[in-house]
Amino acid sequence: MESLGTGAVGRPHPALRLFVNAYVGYRHQGAPAVHHGVAGPSATVILAFDEPIDTAWKDDPGSRGEHWRLASGLHTRPALIHTGGSQHGIQLDLTPLGVRALLGLPVGALARALVSHDDVPLGLTTQAHEAIADATTWPQRFALLDTALLAAVTSGGERRAAAAPSAALEGWHLLNASAGRMSISALAASTGWSVRHVHTCFVAEFGVTPKQVAQLMRFERARALVARGGSLARVAAESGYADQAHLTREWTRFAGQPPRATLAELAEFAV
Repeated sequence: MESLGTGAVGRPHPALRLFVNAYVGYRHQGAPAVHHGVAGPSATVILAFDEPIDTAWKDDPGSRGEHWRLASGLHTRPALIHTGGSQHGIQLDLTPLGVRALLGLPVGALARALVSHDDVPLGLTTQAHEAIADATTWPQRFALLDTALLAAVTSGGERRAAAAPSAALEGWHLLNASAGRMSISALAASTGWSVRHVHTCFVAEFGVTPKQVAQLMRFERARALVARGGSLARVAAESGYADQAHLTREWTRFAGQPPRATLAELAEFAV
């Protein structure tokens, strides 16, 4: 477990690794502000403590709402998180299979959505949320979260995940292995399906096109490399962008602000 300011990063139970990428516990005190939630190739679940999370899609004020147990699918624009000065909770990054297993529906059903767990077939109950919030340490919270999610997996989660269409899953794994650099024509050739069939399966299962999934995966890799200290020019070349300007445009599109501002915000949040 790695310290993150007054929060923590935890790894889910091994039986959950196909479904959940990470647990991120956070606690931040400061002046009222608006933070950016960047787009990426994971669905997002947030369990808010103390006060609900107040969020909306950038440039869509009508989507703004408050949630104690938030679920969101894949999206290609950033979210804006409004805080009155305090943020406290846990963020889970779910894989597409995790959305099926743990929330009870395809991730495509949550595309560009910001909804409560009360509005999905499964999800964490109010009782589980309250127990996690009442725990006094991050290890205790993560252990309770493991217990709740493992119960969902053992009560049909693996069966729900297995219902995902093979063309969509195979295409996802190929794109992920290439960090989003595989062309869609090469992807279709590798799966044995037509480009049109792959496109249709991706939109139905994930709510976004194969090209958009590739862009999100490529951006996620670039963001990780820049966060580790890589220069924009070098990261652009390593991640498959035409040049630094291309990376900056895509970064601003998915993060809502250019790289320097994103990194400054993350540094402030982690204090």
